[in-house]
Amino acid sequence: MIRSKAQKQELVTALAAKLKRSRTLYVTDFTGLNVARITDLRRRLRAAGVEYVVVKNTLALRALGEAQLAGLEPHLDGPTALVLAGADAIAPAKILTEFAREFEKPRIKIGLIEGKSIAPELVTRLAMLPSREALLAQVGGALQAPLAAFAGAMNGLFMTMVGALEALKNNKAGA
Repeated sequence: MIRSKAQKQELVTALAAKLKRSRTLYVTDFTGLNVARITDLRRRLRAAGVEYVVVKNTLALRALGEAQLAGLEPHLDGPTALVLAGADAIAPAKILTEFAREFEKPRIKIGLIEGKSIAPELVTRLAMLPSREALLAQVGGALQAPLAAFAGAMNGLFMTMVGALEALKNNKAGA
């Protein structure tokens, strides 16, 4: 599709705004995926609140410059798609890894989480982590266990004291 210079600038500005809002960014190579599979991948990512954008490399370079994101330029070669996510970096990593396991595509070129670039191997390791909610539940359980044990120990002490007072009362009543 041939676009005018104004249309391209508008696209770059919109992409730069999305890049600034996204705390997590994955650059992927979608070579070998047909339209049906890309649509399936987009649908899965959209369900997690993530956007999958296929973009020309020259326009992506301009948008990255406007968004002041450096270090991704060497990875913008060949067919490129950007995965733009919010605060949750694990959900898109899981979806991309699972999809790549199913169809052997897309290939993750690099990731950018909160301004720090991560290698593709780390993205697959991120995908193995439990979700944020599961991690919070584990932390909550770890914090709750000692408190529950302390409460049980205190309850046992109070029950022992009540038993001792009851025995003392029965002794005095019988004497």
